[in-house]
Amino acid sequence: MSDATTATTGPDPDVLAEFETHRRELCAYAYRMLGSSFEAEDAVQETFTRAWRSYDSFEGRASLRSWLYKIATNICLDMLDRPQSRARPMDLNGPGRPDSPLPAPQPDYVWIEPIPNGLAFGADPAEHASTKDTLRLAFVAACQHLPATQRAILIMREVLRFSAGETAEALMMSPASVNSALQRARATMSKVQPTVTDGFDESDPEQRKLVDDFVKAFEAYDMDALTTLLKADVALSMPPFDLWISGPENVAAFMLSTGSACRNSRMVPLEGANGLPAFGHYKPSGEPGVWVPWSITVLELEGDTISGLNFFLDTEKLFPLFGLAPEWREAV
Repeated sequence: MSDATTATTGPDPDVLAEFETHRRELCAYAYRMLGSSFEAEDAVQETFTRAWRSYDSFEGRASLRSWLYKIATNICLDMLDRPQSRARPMDLNGPGRPDSPLPAPQPDYVWIEPIPNGLAFGADPAEHASTKDTLRLAFVAACQHLPATQRAILIMREVLRFSAGETAEALMMSPASVNSALQRARATMSKVQPTVTDGFDESDPEQRKLVDDFVKAFEAYDMDALTTLLKADVALSMPPFDLWISGPENVAAFMLSTGSACRNSRMVPLEGANGLPAFGHYKPSGEPGVWVPWSITVLELEGDTISGLNFFLDTEKLFPLFGLAPEWREAV
């Protein structure tokens, strides 16, 4: 037997292809745990690497899916061994004044990041509908209040619908300990998670119109039209700045002062982020007909109003993640 043959170890290509069928759900799981699209992708890649290396010892006592989740959970718990939990600006302080100067930006590891729908959702529309609420920004931010193990238990039991036994196996705990931790996690979530569930139904013509009206008002920089679309306690945030603004009138005042660089912006529709409407937001470059990256803008909706305006300004990282070009040119 040749050296090349004896050096070949690990699963065959069919097994690797089966790993790939779980990529999106594992990425969504890791994102809920970590609050970062980039860390989630790293965690999934490391999961597949470890699974490849140890596949010969996988004896099929559990399903391949459960085994991959066990590996991913251990990786996420290792990655969460850090003092700082990710957050949204409104988790850190109260709302600012619309005429407040922008503070110094905070490091990227402080913030919950958006995740493209294409990284987190499978092709099955039913699965998309059943899981997207648990990928919304508010839910992911609420999960960050939980200790890492409780976070894993809550997600595995209540989002993924793993049994107490499966969850205990993944975490090397007893089912009784899992159930006790789940009760504590539920109690914390009831305190920190918003009671109103925001959501976006792409098939709802009224919600599609609300989003279209927002784009028209924002690109025209018509603050009168924009404020009519906003919920009374709407929140505008702009990570990496911890300043956030609350209320339609304050949002308009901010847009006309500190945020005036957004005038004459262009909004390029995306497939979505966190199950919500999202745009690649380009601002004028100063060169006629050319716009440059400004933010990934994610809207949170509540009924027939917009409850959240999220401008994620780390375009150097986020625009490639969402497949966006480094500039936008007006069609001739």
